[in-house]
Amino acid sequence: MHKKLPSKKDHLEFRQLDKKGLVIGTIIATFLATTPYLFTLYESVPSTKVWNTFLFTYDSKVWEDANLVFWIFSSKAIPLFLLIIWFFTNRHWWYHALLVPIIMYIYQIFVLFSDDQNNLDEFQFIYMLPLMAIVIPSIYLIRARIFNRINEANKSFEELEEELKLTPKNFWSKLKDYF
Repeated sequence: MHKKLPSKKDHLEFRQLDKKGLVIGTIIATFLATTPYLFTLYESVPSTKVWNTFLFTYDSKVWEDANLVFWIFSSKAIPLFLLIIWFFTNRHWWYHALLVPIIMYIYQIFVLFSDDQNNLDEFQFIYMLPLMAIVIPSIYLIRARIFNRINEANKSFEELEEELKLTPKNFWSKLKDYF
């Protein structure tokens, strides 16, 4: 049998996918490189109770210092941002475990801007139980499946991890796979 040579159309499609991946990778790398700057954006917020901008007005209520609130926000949002990037670009079998800290940071940001701000960072473990009840057994079952395959087929861990890696998809189809 003769191997079919790639057509000009196949070559053009591959180059388009390659360019798209390069653009997305460049955007992600730029965001990663700017995270130290993004963290210091809170310094532009005044140390007043009410912060007026041309876009919105923010009242810091209990905190009485908008600068402090945005410093706390940036210390939660930057790690959340990095974890989300890690979650969507990770191809390892254990990536679902990243959902736990992602949900934790989302909850903490929600509490920061809620009316009842007395319990910031007193994370209520009870709110994480439903998520952990799904994620932890799933990870254990994946791990058990991997070790069963290792014992049955005498494959190395690297070979099995390569088997489990998914082909790259676009953002929306990958998001649909998760939910």
